[in-house]
Amino acid sequence: MRLHILGCGDAFGSGGRNNSGYLVEAGDRLFLLDCGPTTLLAMKRAGFDPKRLDAIFLSHLHGDHYGGVPFFLLEYLYENPRATPLHVAGPSGTEERVKSLCQFMFSDGLEAKDLPPTVFHLLQPERQETIEGIQLFPFRVPHQVRDTSLGFKVSYEGKRILYSGDSAWTDLFVTHAQGVDLFICECCFYDLESPNHMNYKRLQENLSRLRCKSLILTHMGAEMLSRGKELQVKLAEDGMVIEV
Repeated sequence: MRLHILGCGDAFGSGGRNNSGYLVEAGDRLFLLDCGPTTLLAMKRAGFDPKRLDAIFLSHLHGDHYGGVPFFLLEYLYENPRATPLHVAGPSGTEERVKSLCQFMFSDGLEAKDLPPTVFHLLQPERQETIEGIQLFPFRVPHQVRDTSLGFKVSYEGKRILYSGDSAWTDLFVTHAQGVDLFICECCFYDLESPNHMNYKRLQENLSRLRCKSLILTHMGAEMLSRGKELQVKLAEDGMVIEV
């Protein structure tokens, strides 16, 4: 399994980084964890044919995490038709929000009735799904109040990745990080307390409890980036490739 970090920035593009997009090569499968607006561009820049993409797994429906999906659908409709459907999985409201975003962004050029072959999957917290042979265990994380935000544990051919999505600290990360090959953990802030996002000080207090094989921090704001040399964990960079 190989992880390609197409984008690891926050919603503000701090440090000039792309929006969230994590491309996973796993055996004969290619899938995305989140799909910010810059994801298709970054995927092409990394040399991948978008037609190879099997699935997009969305942690939540904020624009910097799902706003890139219409660009893929436009690609498949006009430039690079697919032979098989794209699978898009996310929390409640995903299908409706993606279709309405397509129409809003491209008007009559990408109406819901004209979408390329796409299969939408509803992800419910604590209910395991298998999509195109990829095992996905979603769990709810503290990021939004009215809508659902998810973290994922993803498994394929014996390898496991934990992805926090956007989230403040929760002990569920301790539960799900045990023994995983890689934990991709958001860390917007250094010491600012927030009910919606992680800070490094809180994470540092819990590092010994995680017991994952590898940890990388992502979705970092300007303050975190300015203090990067002080931190004792690996920090994500756009274009980074990690063997899992």
